[in-house]
Amino acid sequence: MAPFWWGKEAHRGTPVVVKMENPNNWSMVELESPSDEDFLYPNDAVPKGVRNKNAKQMTWVLLLKAHRAAGCLTSIGAAFFSLASIVRRRVVSGRTDSADTSSAEPPEVKSRFYSVIKGFLFLSLVLLCFEMVAYYKGWDFGGPDLQLKHLYGLTDPLMVKSLFDLLYSTWFWIRVEYLAPPLQFLANVCIILFLVQSLDRLILCLGCFWIKIRRIKPVPKQGPADLESGDGESDGHGYGYFPMVLVQIPMCNEKEVYQQSIAAVCSLDWPRGRMLIQILDDSDDTATQSMIRDEVHKWLENGANIIYRHRVHREGYKAGNLKSAMNCTYVKDYEFVAIFDADFQPAPDFLLRTVPHFKDNEELGLVQARWSFVNKDENLLTRLQLINLAFHFEVEQQVNGIFLNFFGFNGTAGVWRIKALEESGGWMERTTVEDMDIAVRAHLHGWKFIFLNDVECQCELPESFEAYRKQQHRWHSGPMQLFRLCLPAIIKAKISIWKKINLIFLFFLLRKLILPFYSFTLFCVILPMTMFVPEATLPSWIVCYVPAMMSFLNILPAPRSFPFIVPYLLFENTMSVTKFNAMISGLFQLGSAYEWIVTKKSGRSSEGDLVALVEKESKTQRGNRNSESNLEEMRAEIKKQESRRKHNRIYTKELALAFLLLTASARSLLSAQGIHFYFLLFQGITFLVVGLDLIGEQVE
Repeated sequence: MAPFWWGKEAHRGTPVVVKMENPNNWSMVELESPSDEDFLYPNDAVPKGVRNKNAKQMTWVLLLKAHRAAGCLTSIGAAFFSLASIVRRRVVSGRTDSADTSSAEPPEVKSRFYSVIKGFLFLSLVLLCFEMVAYYKGWDFGGPDLQLKHLYGLTDPLMVKSLFDLLYSTWFWIRVEYLAPPLQFLANVCIILFLVQSLDRLILCLGCFWIKIRRIKPVPKQGPADLESGDGESDGHGYGYFPMVLVQIPMCNEKEVYQQSIAAVCSLDWPRGRMLIQILDDSDDTATQSMIRDEVHKWLENGANIIYRHRVHREGYKAGNLKSAMNCTYVKDYEFVAIFDADFQPAPDFLLRTVPHFKDNEELGLVQARWSFVNKDENLLTRLQLINLAFHFEVEQQVNGIFLNFFGFNGTAGVWRIKALEESGGWMERTTVEDMDIAVRAHLHGWKFIFLNDVECQCELPESFEAYRKQQHRWHSGPMQLFRLCLPAIIKAKISIWKKINLIFLFFLLRKLILPFYSFTLFCVILPMTMFVPEATLPSWIVCYVPAMMSFLNILPAPRSFPFIVPYLLFENTMSVTKFNAMISGLFQLGSAYEWIVTKKSGRSSEGDLVALVEKESKTQRGNRNSESNLEEMRAEIKKQESRRKHNRIYTKELALAFLLLTASARSLLSAQGIHFYFLLFQGITFLVVGLDLIGEQVE
């Protein structure tokens, strides 16, 4: 062991020994002292025999640190080069969100919101230039002496030394007299809305904790149905509870997922004579129609009670499809209807665990099951979606179901009493959220709902930002359409005042309108504006502490997602642009309010299904050449679809806001705003990442 003398100047004379297992290997070092910042003694205080060894070891330590720093810089450089390459490919491809021809919104309406953001960005850049010049001239942005100087300089031309002084003094006077008061008022309003919405979230979480502690959950009056007990309806003497159930799968051009959903519903444990499966196909692609029809025919030959329905004209989208199916004459023979979207795969015991809740409960109109996700760990986008949806089901749906017997129908993985649908007016095509529409009307007619948190139905999350963005646009524009249409009916309905207050202020205004409004206005508009109008301020607890606490509450139902709490907070603010735009479109009936685009599915959960179905079909239909030819056609069509070239897009609104927030962060840095700078910087980077479509599925 070779001794080595270290110490602090304040503790001169107290040596610390360093053990080295191999004096020739300077990387093997074990300190016997605290690892705080020490330094070598002056040369006159170091023992003469170890002076050269000290210098040699310091050289090696410095070389090792330099090597690590060089590696870090190399990684950062490679990341920047990779990012630059991706940006170049995005720009060269020329595909932006404005080039999306599938949108029903006129181009002039679609670009109006983007034009406002661009104008605000241009103004912010001009103001930043003013502020930077003022900074280099040595002016204190917020000092009272400077305020008096500028106000006095504005009123006394003799005090004005230059044209820039005059312009800056004029700008200072305008922002003090005209800009700061309304901006501060709007900020205070948004802060109040933010706190009210945060209180609502807190109450929901407390309700969820109470449910967990007391172990409250809906229990059917009769246990799960027993298939072995018989094939008739229960009368208490030897039969299970097996009412007539209609199963519907509405779909449209969803060739990626139709096989697994049809296979799942055909495998439901329910007497075949008491269940009918309707495949409601709205596809306009003939190849897709043929594949779905062949799949239905295959299961029909295997003994499933299944039919295929196709509409020539896709009027009313999903609502029109369901309405058309319910008008069939044979529907009157059925008591309940279970609805599944094309990417949903119910477990075989789904009906056995949901339908018994209707037994001897004539006021019950809907039983809703929870969603689970087969691709929740696919990429960062799906992980962030999981946080939101886990909170929605675990907290919002469960608490409202237990304490209010009402919640918004999720459109799928639910069982309706057909009588409740008919008395509530049936499916209507007036909005893009037909599921929420029928739920509100059923609630106004006195029907009760049950949410089963322990019954899950597998489905798929959007893996690309484009698909997720369009889904969120529909989910946030539709409720505003519905609110405008349902408000008179809610006011006139013969229900309690508390139920009216819950519907109007909590269900619609607070959770559907106020949330996207303050999220976009407060964090994407007011906060960057306060950097250029410092007379209007936002406290640090609004910028940091309250959002962090709300994000923590949102992430509790998905504890495995805790490492993503910061990206989740930043991404939610980024998505507020899409949600705010959708909310405004629905509220004021703009062109995109009635835009209905089926969320793109990847069919990831069915990657192995094709091989399994091939083997099963070869056993059950051996020698059927038509079946083999159809299967070959299916393979060729899937291969053809996979070979089509897809592109990531550049999203102009998000990019404009990225540069706006980064500009505001530069202004915040000049004035040493602290936490505001870090929030603006990272939020601007998040907008930049999303604007370049670097989150989610990456395609060429």
